[in-house]
Order: sequence, then C-alpha cells, then structure tokens
Amino acid sequence: MVYLISTFLFIIMQITPEQVVQKQLDTYNNRDIKGFMSVMSQDISLYNLGDQKPIASGYEQVKGIYTNLFEQSPQLKSELLNRMVMGSKVIDHESITGRMGSEEVIELIVVYEVRESLISKITVIRK
Repeated sequence: MVYLISTFLFIIMQITPEQVVQKQLDTYNNRDIKGFMSVMSQDISLYNLGDQKPIASGYEQVKGIYTNLFEQSPQLKSELLNRMVMGSKVIDHESITGRMGSEEVIELIVVYEVRESLISKITVIRK
C-alpha cells in the first residue's frame, strides 16, 4: 500500500515536459545559469539540425556555453512565438534579441527532448 501511494505521489508531482521547457525559457530570460542548468540532464547534448556532431555534449560543456552567453549578453531576451508539445518533445518558435550585445533579431525553432523531467537533447533550426 505504501508503495502504491509513493508511486502515485511521484506521478502527480512530476512536472510535464512543457513545464520543464518553460522553466528553461524563464531562467534563460533571467540569465540565471543555476536555474537554467537545473533542468538539464547530465548527458545533455546540443545540436544544429542536420549535424551529426553536437555543438556541445555533457552538462559542463553546455553550462560553459550558456555561462559565457549570459555574461556577455546583458539584454538577452527570448520571446516565445509559438509552442507545440508532442509527448516528451517540446517545439518552440523563438525570437531572440540582445545576444552578445547585438541588436540583430535571431529567429529559431528549438526542439527540446525531455527525459525524466530533464532536458536531454536540444536541436536548433536556424533561419
């Protein structure tokens, strides 16, 4: 009986893939590296669509990239234009400004793959 109650509580307390990705977006916009990395798995990988080799692989590499980005981009902001959710995948259409001090608007499609309430893979489609 205790096992069933524990399992039930775990299931209802588990956050959805959409909530995980939303936390990632919120902490990205706050340039909060600790919060941002709190939703990343230890084996996180970051890809550009179509590339066989990841841009970054593993928690520490991804953390290094985003630590530098947050430090060099005081006006960094990602605006969510559209979101689709399909099972464990969340697909965001984003408009990013303030990257590395630039005024250029960057438009991206980002596919987040969530496993056990953590982002395990990010694939970026650049315009």
